[in-house]
Amino acid sequence: MRAAVRRDAHGRRRGARAGARRDARAGARAGAAVTPAAVPVDEPAQPDRIRRSSDAIRFAASVVGLAAVMLLVSIAQQTTHGLQTDIAQGTAHAPRLLLSLATLVSSFGVLAVPVAFAIERLLRKDGTRVAIALLAAVIAFGITVGLDDLVVRAAPGGVLDSLIWGGSATAPVHTDIAPVIAFVSAVGMAGRLRWQAATWTLIGVAALTGLTASYASVAALAATYFLGTAIGHGTLYAVGTPNPRPSGAAVMATLDRLGLRAAKAARLDEPAEGAEEARRYGVVLGSGPAAGHGVRPPARHGGWDVEVHVLDRDQQTAGLLYRVWRLLRLRSATTGRALRSLRRSLEQESLMAYAVDAAGVRTPRLLGTSEVGTEAALLAYEHVPGRRLADVPDKEITDALLADVWRQFRALQAARLAHRRLQDGAVLVGEDGRAYVTDLRAGEIAAGDLALRLDLAQLLTTLALRTDAERAVRTAAGVLGEEALAAAVPLLQRVALSRETRAALRDDRELLTRIREQIVRLKPETEVAPIRLERFRPRTVISIVALSIAAYIVIPQVASLDLRTMAATASWHWVVAALGGAALTYLAAALMLMGFVPERLPLGRTVLAQLAASFVKLVAPAAVGGVAVNTRYLQRSGVRPGPAVASVGASQLVGLVTHLLLLVLFGFLTGSSGKATQDLAPSRTIVIAVLATGLVAGLALTVPRVRREATSRLRSMFSGVVPRLVDVLQSPKKLTTGMGGTLLLTVGFVLCLDASIRAFGGSLPVTSVVVVFLTANALGSAAPTPGGLGAVEGALTLALTISGLSAETATSAVLLYRLLTLWLPVLPGWAAFAYLQRKEAL
Repeated sequence: MRAAVRRDAHGRRRGARAGARRDARAGARAGAAVTPAAVPVDEPAQPDRIRRSSDAIRFAASVVGLAAVMLLVSIAQQTTHGLQTDIAQGTAHAPRLLLSLATLVSSFGVLAVPVAFAIERLLRKDGTRVAIALLAAVIAFGITVGLDDLVVRAAPGGVLDSLIWGGSATAPVHTDIAPVIAFVSAVGMAGRLRWQAATWTLIGVAALTGLTASYASVAALAATYFLGTAIGHGTLYAVGTPNPRPSGAAVMATLDRLGLRAAKAARLDEPAEGAEEARRYGVVLGSGPAAGHGVRPPARHGGWDVEVHVLDRDQQTAGLLYRVWRLLRLRSATTGRALRSLRRSLEQESLMAYAVDAAGVRTPRLLGTSEVGTEAALLAYEHVPGRRLADVPDKEITDALLADVWRQFRALQAARLAHRRLQDGAVLVGEDGRAYVTDLRAGEIAAGDLALRLDLAQLLTTLALRTDAERAVRTAAGVLGEEALAAAVPLLQRVALSRETRAALRDDRELLTRIREQIVRLKPETEVAPIRLERFRPRTVISIVALSIAAYIVIPQVASLDLRTMAATASWHWVVAALGGAALTYLAAALMLMGFVPERLPLGRTVLAQLAASFVKLVAPAAVGGVAVNTRYLQRSGVRPGPAVASVGASQLVGLVTHLLLLVLFGFLTGSSGKATQDLAPSRTIVIAVLATGLVAGLALTVPRVRREATSRLRSMFSGVVPRLVDVLQSPKKLTTGMGGTLLLTVGFVLCLDASIRAFGGSLPVTSVVVVFLTANALGSAAPTPGGLGAVEGALTLALTISGLSAETATSAVLLYRLLTLWLPVLPGWAAFAYLQRKEAL
């Protein structure tokens, strides 16, 4: 123990010594030097380098920009070539002397200015950043040379070659300026406007001279810019940037200038890379405030006197992608800005602190604010000893404490102040047992009704998670009244709550329902319909992506068909019959599902759900897409999640058993020695693969953990499916509907395939067609490709050829069959999918 204490003390002293050098630089930037008698700050050593999320975001944005340029030159070559031609013709009239002078200046200046900036940084002892920037420049140079000299020559006519305009340009990227852009992106010129202006001006001139000399095209210059910035920010993120955060000693020096002279201080929070929370320091003040500042010192509460929150500039982008997603997804009235500058964050929290205090809400008093150099800012609060509500044991959360929390919340609402983060970490329970509101960084003054009601929904959920729904609602009603609680019911949705609260709700998915029920009991006439908070829902994005993927798959497939020849040779009355068989399958699938659901389902909407499933098949394996759509449809139709999964599982299980029985039956009828079944027998490779899979599965089941997991999954599946089957067996009508739909589904597909064969003059016994369909359908269901692509076509063509059809007839029949059962339903399937979404049926 003593050795551990000595090691910890040594680590803290080493961290303090390592931070002293940063303190001097931070103090110089802040306009004040740290005195020799620096305030002792007990804090862990800060890392020498950090990875900033802003660098990762800029890297990703540059990669996206580069991909967009590549896409543009691949699909709009004439447009880019025309733009290049216009630029070349326009610069042809410029004076040659001016162009030569610009070329001379840019050739030297584009390198001279970054070199001068690097020297200036070295003189200021910032060599690490310069070294990282040089590494980025070297990487950029190597990549651009490789693209220019190796890739394009090895693969002429590719996408990179498309960047070369009309053959007159010599490189797809500008080798001279790509390393400079990478260097500038990595070296960090933020806040140094003169250096930025000089550097980017010369880079622009160099790009212009490259255009006039046909060294690179417009698209190549755009690709050069995005490639250079991607390499610069990617290198900076991979290696890490020198830590710009001021240490605790620099923070205490800034605090002293506010008139709050610290005697000692310590870090209160645990350092966490990438966290959105501000650094917190506890400070014990000296004998009195610094003379001449006039800041009223806080009252002595024992322990710390002041709690300092430090906002680091590099942390302002933490969680940016999530905030952007929320901003895009939710209505603008419910979200704040996704990105705020350091100054704006400081002003917003300060304004909110003063407004909350003026409203009479119990909160730590804000004593002062200040910037700490150029990379951070601080807010000094009066320290209130106590514990976060998250740290208070359940038995200590009394109704009196809950009522006090609701009284503070009522004062916030009366002043129209929205907190936006009313989680259990935002409520402090003081040593006197009273509640304090903290964590005001996301607050909003003059808030609208929707924001205030969202705060109410959030606090109700937070307190219900710590206690229960009944206590949270009862104590809130005693302070706010039943009318106020009724306004929160439509907003008790997962999407309206914070990310941490949504994660906590995974363990209690019915909590929001219980809160609504408690409020409705108090006020039965409460409106319970949820308010639409989302601009779009995740399933809308999935629908768009699915349609895009479907179009990407369908268009090449349809384009490869010789539709003119097929139309000329096909018998159209058989084509219509095949279309009728394909349409029959959707009615059969609807009846099959309805038969295994004891609840009553509308036939028309159930048929539309099966049509929507045909659209989903193009972006998911055939055995997965239909199950997901049907399960979702049953849940939206009022069937609970457990029975919904069990019903779909029961229908799938019966369908599988029926499929196997029909395959055995018609295989026997066709003749076990007949060619149609003999040649369709599994090959030696398939037998070996099946045996190997069985061996691996057997060995895996010898592991106790694997065996328990498999047993648990099988038990959970059959525990729901078997009771569902028992319910169906007790209802002759449901049993007839389900089994009839299962058989009718096979009949519809067989009719479609047989009519497709006859449409091109072929003919096979019905038993052979049934065996061919059942075999190909089994392969398609097992294939991991969307809709069984490839597996079904290959199996059908091979089986029909083996059964006696010519290769031409078999291929044409399979193409027509797949056109009617897979490709043609895509558009109506998407329309049905969108309609059911709009009607809240999916």
